[in-house]
Amino acid sequence: MNDLQQEITQLIIDTLNLEDVTVADIPPEQPLFGEGLGLDSVDALELALALQKRYDIRIASDSKDARQHFTTVASLAAFVQSQRDACAK
Repeated sequence: MNDLQQEITQLIIDTLNLEDVTVADIPPEQPLFGEGLGLDSVDALELALALQKRYDIRIASDSKDARQHFTTVASLAAFVQSQRDACAK
């Protein structure tokens, strides 16, 4: 797990008040919704707001890609990195 993935995992834990869950408990490729971590749509909204604040990025809720970005910690990290790279240009 790289640094950005660890940061995002900790952000998920803190934002959603996941008690008794550590960064090591959430592998980067584990699904965040359904059979994985079990998050729901309310959790997704809270997480999206936290990501926007923390990383100063925009997440369009009507984007067809938004659901893909929130699949796993790894996909979220890739999305955040792509947003950072786009802003750096």
